[in-house]
Amino acid sequence: MVKQIINLISPEVFKILLVFLLSFLIGLEREEWKLTSGKYAFGGVRTYPLIGLIGYSMASLSSGQMLPLAAGFTVIGGLMMLSYWHKMQSSQDSGLTNEMAGLATYVVGALVYHDRFWIASTLVIISLLLLELKSMLEGLAHKFSPEDILTFTKFLFLTAVILPILPNKTFGIFEINPFKTWLIVVAVSSISYGSFLLQKVFKDRGGVALIALLGGAYSSTVTTVALAKQSTRNQSPHRYAGGILMASAIMYLRLTILINLFNHNLGKELTLSFVLLALFALIGGWFWSSKKDPNVTPSEEKQSYSARNPLELKAAFLFAFLFVVMVIVTHYTALYLGSSGLYVLAGIMGVTDIDPFILGITQSTGHSTSLSVAGGAILIAAASNNLIKGIYAIVFGDQPTGRQSFFLLLSLAILGLIPIIFLNH
Repeated sequence: MVKQIINLISPEVFKILLVFLLSFLIGLEREEWKLTSGKYAFGGVRTYPLIGLIGYSMASLSSGQMLPLAAGFTVIGGLMMLSYWHKMQSSQDSGLTNEMAGLATYVVGALVYHDRFWIASTLVIISLLLLELKSMLEGLAHKFSPEDILTFTKFLFLTAVILPILPNKTFGIFEINPFKTWLIVVAVSSISYGSFLLQKVFKDRGGVALIALLGGAYSSTVTTVALAKQSTRNQSPHRYAGGILMASAIMYLRLTILINLFNHNLGKELTLSFVLLALFALIGGWFWSSKKDPNVTPSEEKQSYSARNPLELKAAFLFAFLFVVMVIVTHYTALYLGSSGLYVLAGIMGVTDIDPFILGITQSTGHSTSLSVAGGAILIAAASNNLIKGIYAIVFGDQPTGRQSFFLLLSLAILGLIPIIFLNH
């Protein structure tokens, strides 16, 4: 698209127009902010385009040398320092946003000259977002604590530090691949962490349904227990039971994503069944939660709960260990006990976190486990987990919520076993 436009006009004309347009957008945003806030701000719709054009001109005159371009950057930086000094003298509000925007505009001009159109456009777009979303971004500081920042650092450690250094080859008779093993940990952690962040952003805003949808991606079991406990303080069994069912619906969607990521053939066998089960649980849960309870009050409409940190390093290493153990156990179970033994193991694993078992199955499928048997084991594990969550709802919730949740999850568990019939044919 860009090349076609360049062919219609002179390349130099196109580049100058692009620099002007991108710089003008930054200047327009800063001019609007200056008029709205009434505060001093460096430059506007004329200054920023001039800075961009200076950056383009210096890049043109430098003939590939960095020194003239760096000298121009230094001069613009000096002007930014004078602006910042003036701001400090006249106001206590001495942020560096305008000055940084001016330096970025200079760089945009140089990038366009060197045909880095995508980088220049992306830089401007990101800059505009950062400038325009000032209030929202600063508001995040009230939603995220130092512990949350530490959590994000752990996420980067899991993904950007550990994952790249692991060998991407198999070891031993069980063909354990350290890279793929940790990649599974990263995938599960990413989904849980995404849910964790959304719960932070929407904290105290949504009702039971939002808790169920976001919490189901984090952990449907944890969400079930949390909603069941909340039900003892609020007489609204239909709302909580419906929310618990919706959390299990998200569990099926979560498993669909993970299975397709790590075993495409197994994903093709289970995706349709899991999506249909998820839709049934979502629609059924929404319908059930919409039924009014006679004792509910308006103050009970909005609820919240705090999810645990999903990125504890101990939990990540424990998950990796459990995954390897499940690969080994699944191998020997299928080898010595056959499909019946694997189905029994799947039913037992439903009592605990089923992710290590199910993802272990994805790695053994095609080797020690056939596609149909692996699919059946996963369906049994998910159904067993639904049944256990129904029992948790009875134990931790009030009686009406517990009974309704158990009935709904038992129905979902039974429906979740029906696709096994089609897998075996």
